[in-house]
Amino acid sequence: MKSQERIMPRTNKYDRRAILRHLTIGGVAACPICATVARAVAGEAHHGAGGGAPRWTYEGAEGPERWGVLTPEFRSCSLGLEQTPIDINKAIRAETGALDVSFVPAPATVVNNGHTIQVNCGSGSHSVISGIRHELLQFHFHHPSEHLLSGKAFQMECHFVHKAASGALAVIGVLINAGAANTALDPVWDVMPTKAGEEVGLAGVFDPAPLLPVQRAHYRYVGSLTTPPCSEGVTWTILGAPIEASTAQIARFAALFPNNARPVQGRNRRFLLESF
Repeated sequence: MKSQERIMPRTNKYDRRAILRHLTIGGVAACPICATVARAVAGEAHHGAGGGAPRWTYEGAEGPERWGVLTPEFRSCSLGLEQTPIDINKAIRAETGALDVSFVPAPATVVNNGHTIQVNCGSGSHSVISGIRHELLQFHFHHPSEHLLSGKAFQMECHFVHKAASGALAVIGVLINAGAANTALDPVWDVMPTKAGEEVGLAGVFDPAPLLPVQRAHYRYVGSLTTPPCSEGVTWTILGAPIEASTAQIARFAALFPNNARPVQGRNRRFLLESF
């Protein structure tokens, strides 16, 4: 089913405050859906791998094209008009506010949830996005990248999932190119569980900060979870500078998850901002 385009409020293309105000309304202040999205992130934390959750996959009869009809809980995957990922292009240059990321070493566990490798983070790391503090919950990986950059796909993508005190979610996406070996990945890759449902605690503490590029220029838009139930109202920040991982590191992940990337979704006249 082809989604109908949502007609957005008319805004002078030079009125950047109005654009940012609209993004805030969609992504942070939409508190009637915050509880729903907060529950959904718990589901994403397990990617529907257990607890009697409806089964879904990345291919075949239970793949992305059919997520929305597998169960009423997933209908946003087909009917939602603010879905993620998207092809990032034709962004509006705007002052999006400082992206203040403060990641610190903390205990962490590595989980194979059947759909990705996910690292559940201990408390202490947070990011300030659009002036609002969001606590880092977990990060996980997709192969290949879910977002495209002007039509270009990357080898992988890492999503840092955050939650504000209101329950609203925000995700920072980091694109990954093939290149030099990335030692910041080694603690995770060294213990990467190979079977769905396996969980391994990292020795000592883990610092996710080195997984971010030095440059913080970024894109911002309001979207959704990229896995069922595809809940909307998620503030997305995609960093423009990719990081690198070696072909061997990428191949090791791909051996477990040859394709765990949702196809790009319609932009549906949403605002896409590019930081100065």
